[in-house]
Amino acid sequence: MQMEEQILAEGCRKGDNTARKELYDRYAGRLLAICVRYVGDRATAEDLMHDAFLKIYGAFDRFTFRGPGSLRAWIERITVNVALEWLRTRNRLGLVELDEGRAAASLTDSEPDPAQVAGIPREVLMRFVSELPDGYRAVFNLYCIEELPHREIARMLGINEKSSSSQLFRARSLLARKIKAYLETH
Repeated sequence: MQMEEQILAEGCRKGDNTARKELYDRYAGRLLAICVRYVGDRATAEDLMHDAFLKIYGAFDRFTFRGPGSLRAWIERITVNVALEWLRTRNRLGLVELDEGRAAASLTDSEPDPAQVAGIPREVLMRFVSELPDGYRAVFNLYCIEELPHREIARMLGINEKSSSSQLFRARSLLARKIKAYLETH
């Protein structure tokens, strides 16, 4: 029987190993997927997921239950921050300013038709995301999946908002090319 979120959080706060195991069993797959999405490599993602759990276990005194889903949101946010910190400390973000005029001129192709994209298997799309350069992938994930505004992304990555939107533009352009190539061969 699964523990209710609030009881699970309280058990983890008290250092209860049964609650910690339940938290791990319940969320490890989801947190691993988040780490893979950010770092693109499963072995590194597994290490980061374990780092995230250690950080989560040590931070329960700062968790406040705000209703169903708040525990999951909190641990996912910590996991994203662990992955971003790993990218930052290894200078893997490779964020560069992009001349907006050049950017607009470089997007000669239109984006793929959403109906066609919907027919591409999820794992193929996630592979395309994992193949993006680290900085592009980080901004793409934060904007498109975490649904954060560029202001917040810029704050988290230590860049300006224009860099965030430029990185997103480049990520989308690369993904559009990969998707079009895939659609031409499948």
